[in-house]
Amino acid sequence: MRTNKQRRIRKDAFLILPLLLACGREHSGTKATCGSRDRPETGLQGQTTAAERDSGLSAQGFNCNLELVGQFQGEGASYGFAWFEDCAYYGTANSPQQEHRGVVVVDASDPKNPQATAYLDNPAMLEPWESLKVHQGRKLLGGSQRLGTGFAVYDLSTDCRHPVLKGSIQMPGSIGHAGNFTPDGLTYYVSQDFRGLGGIMPIVDVTNTSMPRWLLNWRFDGPGRPHDPFFSKDGTRGYFAQPGQFGNTVADSSFGPNGLVILDLSDIQFRTPNPQIRGISTLFWEDGGQAQMTLPLVIKGRPYVVFTDEAGSGGVGGRDGACARGLPPHGFARIIDISDERNPKIISKLMLEVDDPANCPAILANPPDITASSSHYCNVDDAENPTMLACSYREAGLRVFDIRDLAHPREIAYYKAPAQRTKFLPGSVLYGSARGGDRTTDQTPSNVRFRTDRNEIWFASQDNGFQILKFTNGVGLAR
Repeated sequence: MRTNKQRRIRKDAFLILPLLLACGREHSGTKATCGSRDRPETGLQGQTTAAERDSGLSAQGFNCNLELVGQFQGEGASYGFAWFEDCAYYGTANSPQQEHRGVVVVDASDPKNPQATAYLDNPAMLEPWESLKVHQGRKLLGGSQRLGTGFAVYDLSTDCRHPVLKGSIQMPGSIGHAGNFTPDGLTYYVSQDFRGLGGIMPIVDVTNTSMPRWLLNWRFDGPGRPHDPFFSKDGTRGYFAQPGQFGNTVADSSFGPNGLVILDLSDIQFRTPNPQIRGISTLFWEDGGQAQMTLPLVIKGRPYVVFTDEAGSGGVGGRDGACARGLPPHGFARIIDISDERNPKIISKLMLEVDDPANCPAILANPPDITASSSHYCNVDDAENPTMLACSYREAGLRVFDIRDLAHPREIAYYKAPAQRTKFLPGSVLYGSARGGDRTTDQTPSNVRFRTDRNEIWFASQDNGFQILKFTNGVGLAR
């Protein structure tokens, strides 16, 4: 564990290169300045242009102040990504064409040569989608079955390279999609796929990991339909991303307003008989859709959440519909002050140039991405007083921001993994969605780990699998 003195030294060692303003628009922040040996994007910030695709440049990838250290590609990856000590865990597409189905366990103790050590094939782990999570304190790996009723929990305490299945259960009425442990590791909340369910959330007691206990399925009568749930330190507050898309109805998977919902989970946390979940506040917006996740953090004693939208403002109309409305064609991350939990306030938006509606003419002239360049997951280098925020922006790759000035976050680095074109990768969700065709970009939707002791970033992209990056050109943290 780092001492306070070591934390100060590490933060003092945070160096960044000079940065350039992007387009002069305050909400677009800044555009990273790359090193002479980097391979920067040639179009808009976050865009993979038609020329880059057609010329084969996208098959070489793009990088700015980050470079690849090591990789385990395997058969490709899905959305879920988690880690513990020197191990990484990522889900796969559960294709019958895969040689190894289930969650891939990777030993990354040698960052230049990470290797798979196990494949977790409990039914809940065959495709846990966005529910794959680790509780660091209790040394647990958990996940729920996508479009199924299964939940499983593994023990990582003996050897993270070989997780031990402790318990699994079926949750009546569940159609798994995402989920998370509470900070004390005693409860796991499962968020649903929502199709036809109207906002049901199964809740599991994992106090005894050998006998996980399904508590209830909570049905939301009002706001609160969660995508990927996160919580306050004491577990009594839920910071839920409620997914909504313009024009959707209750018959669609994401309907109603889009944004942040703060809920009182005290009854669940304290195991009160006949528990109730109560609304505290909501904060909705029009300039984004399909809300994905929240990330609680504390800066100088003040609480915030980082929030991501995984779609733009067009709803069923996509980027064309968003541009027609004069709104962002892609989703992006934002930082929200929740110090007054009944009146949360957005203080900054981490928009890329490709998200800016002012750039719609150039965006609409470019071939559409398979999944768009929207944000998905974010993480910080330290949950208290962080200096850097790294976010996966799908086909815009992994983007890193300096957030020491929360009102004016600045991009300082990015990495877009090489397009794998027609390579056979049956474990990749992108491979499946493209039906094995020519993929001229990769998709980076995973969570992100700062490995500050090694000046590294860990993540997974769907066609390139697990990857380890290091900062270059004086950007990043001292080892």
